[in-house]
Amino acid sequence: MTTIPASMALNAYARAAGMGGGAQAPQNGPKQADGAFGDVLKQAMNQTVSTSKAGETQMAAVTGGVGGNIVDVVTAVAEAETTLQTVVTVRDKVITAYQEIMRMPI
Repeated sequence: MTTIPASMALNAYARAAGMGGGAQAPQNGPKQADGAFGDVLKQAMNQTVSTSKAGETQMAAVTGGVGGNIVDVVTAVAEAETTLQTVVTVRDKVITAYQEIMRMPI
């Protein structure tokens, strides 16, 4: 079993979040609010990627001998891990909600 680096997984999630864009069909109903669900998800993905990159930068600084503090590295990595777990949990909840909706009788 191979291990996938966290940064690679986060980048894949970020690319997947961007796939929902493109041309949208005109809407005849009420206008969407500024904080649409897709925008919220996109912001969460961007924050996850930036948190992960900050952790990697801290790690590279300490291991490269450039400077830095090991406590900062541990804190940044823990922050990135927590953010990733949050994103995965939200994704799982969205999938569960979608499956529930699909099981509803018409």
